[in-house]
Amino acid sequence: MVCSLGFFRALAAQNLEFERFQHTIGVEVWATELAKKYGINTEKAALAALTHDLAKMHSQQEQVRLAKSWNLLTYPEDLENPQVIHGRIAAYLLEQKYNITDQDILNAVKNHTLGRPGMSSLEMLIYSADLTEPSRNFPGVDKLREKLYHDLKEGTLACVEHTIDYLVVTNRTIHPLTLLTYEDLKKSVQN
Repeated sequence: MVCSLGFFRALAAQNLEFERFQHTIGVEVWATELAKKYGINTEKAALAALTHDLAKMHSQQEQVRLAKSWNLLTYPEDLENPQVIHGRIAAYLLEQKYNITDQDILNAVKNHTLGRPGMSSLEMLIYSADLTEPSRNFPGVDKLREKLYHDLKEGTLACVEHTIDYLVVTNRTIHPLTLLTYEDLKKSVQN
């Protein structure tokens, strides 16, 4: 790895607002614990966790500008809900600026907001750890953590279902990639 975990931890500390940095450290701790449990490379999990929200150092307006200039927008819903594009921007920065070439790490960062069909174990881990890290406190989060600790794939499916339910209840758009992720995980769990 070109840059150390300490480098990325310091980068997050310097560039993210305090609450976002605290969240990032929570994701790192939880992702590392889950990685140990599921035999996933802990250094990869920690790196993806530390960098998953790296693009949040930019305003949403700047994120949209960067995503357009780097051709990272793939759905009309990306512009309707620009908060979902920061993972793609962070993955792009990791690859282009910090020479991270591990595709699994890049995918975990890129897909942590919406998921994707055929997610790797690391991708599921970061997607789910982001939602369920220790400082998250919403109704049902403990059950999601339990499911995630019992089974990574079923736990991730539960996290995606929670997200979809939340979007429905709050009358928000469900991104098509989240729906594809849900269908893929549901089929995978049933088989």
